[in-house]
Amino acid sequence: MNDRPHRDTIFLEEARILTHQACAGEQYVLRLESPECATHAIAGQFVHLRCDPLLPMRRPISIMRADARGGWIELLYKVVGRGTALLAQRTPGEVLSLLGPIGRPFRPSPEKTRPLLLGGGVGMPPMVFLAEQMNREDLHPLVLLGSEVPFPFDPRPSRMLVPGIPDGAIGTMPLLEDLGIPCRLASQQQRPGCYQGFVTELARCWLEALDADQRSRVEIFACGPHPMLAAVSALARDYGLPCQVSLEEFMACAVGGCAGCVVEVQTASGPAMKRVCVDGPVFDAAAVFRP
Repeated sequence: MNDRPHRDTIFLEEARILTHQACAGEQYVLRLESPECATHAIAGQFVHLRCDPLLPMRRPISIMRADARGGWIELLYKVVGRGTALLAQRTPGEVLSLLGPIGRPFRPSPEKTRPLLLGGGVGMPPMVFLAEQMNREDLHPLVLLGSEVPFPFDPRPSRMLVPGIPDGAIGTMPLLEDLGIPCRLASQQQRPGCYQGFVTELARCWLEALDADQRSRVEIFACGPHPMLAAVSALARDYGLPCQVSLEEFMACAVGGCAGCVVEVQTASGPAMKRVCVDGPVFDAAAVFRP
């Protein structure tokens, strides 16, 4: 299902704002009535949103949650420029033009039953979506989230034991905890319940606690800033683990027409330029980040 041609399921919808919650650090959680996108979205995909009628260009935003039965999707975004600043002013009941879902999603291997999901900053949403999706598919993900600004939720102590994780790192995302999905938090800032350091360091603690058989069932998935993804790729290489990463790039058209979001990817026939919007945003980490 995850390898189907994505162009067949991109929809243009007039999406009504259901809720628009302000969070710490100029971050917002936006829930939109978007039945087509909610029905067809897969973890790793994004929408191209017109933030305001005054703006000619849309903004790509990752999907954090999708509820096909309820007909809604949720997006997490941070105010970083004029577009998202205008988006932050929109209120429930208003309508936004939306294109989606777009892009090639994550493709978990059914035999890899101990997936490790790493999200950093605004790269957290795809990991939340993927964790929920995996939970329904009887996989058993561990989610590690890192942020240098306040988390867009109120962390709380987890009741789930995660072997290998330092004792003081007990903070979790309430949504994932309520779904029975183990999660831990990391930050270089001193935050209660968080591992102080990089999320990749926390991941290494967990991997070191596994035996060879357990480690053979691990597959890594990540989304976040470029330096973080490079570190995740190196981590996967150290342990000989498969790894998929979702890249963040500036986009104009988001449907493959302008080639404004190309990255160099290693293929069987040598280096090639790939469009993040339609050839990605998910790529094999080893093809993007080489030693």
